[in-house]
Amino acid sequence: MRPTALLGGALLAAAVLLSGCRGDTSRKPPIWIQHGMEFQPRFNAFEGNKFFADGRNMRTPPAGTVARGLLKDDDAFYRGGDSAHPVQVSPVPLTAELLDRGQQRFNIYCSPCHSRTGLGNGMVVRRGFLPPPSLHDPRIVHFADGQIFQVITKGVRNMPSYAKQIPEADRWAIVAYVRALQYSQNSTGASAAAGAKGQ
Repeated sequence: MRPTALLGGALLAAAVLLSGCRGDTSRKPPIWIQHGMEFQPRFNAFEGNKFFADGRNMRTPPAGTVARGLLKDDDAFYRGGDSAHPVQVSPVPLTAELLDRGQQRFNIYCSPCHSRTGLGNGMVVRRGFLPPPSLHDPRIVHFADGQIFQVITKGVRNMPSYAKQIPEADRWAIVAYVRALQYSQNSTGASAAAGAKGQ
């Protein structure tokens, strides 16, 4: 092969390779050389846009819009039922792993006020915070599982909402652990033996 042919082929290959490079595309070139996919018409976030009457580029999503994967249409799992009819029994199967997770989350988020035993005399209370009711109070023992879930989600009286700190699955784990605490404090030896036999 001749050297001129090799040189021509090399120049052609270089021209093809370099034709895809436009340099720094973060700065818009003059309008007369804007072409190709690297210079698409677009707007940055919070940039003004004269197309819309209010001049805003960022638009409010239509009512009822839900991001992909965030529909949360299982009312029992994501909301514990509605406030008038909370689910009686947790929709999450009870396992040893669930109880372990519930204990861990309870000790992090709940024990500062409720104490690790659920009696309501946690470290925050010992420092002067208003004491919460004992989780072993018969009124709370008779709560539906969904009602405990909703208290964690929305808060009640002095207790704030933990919806942002604790995901739904962990809230159900805490509910399971609260039930285990209540069972450990309120069951008699005979009922515990009968329960163990039933399991």
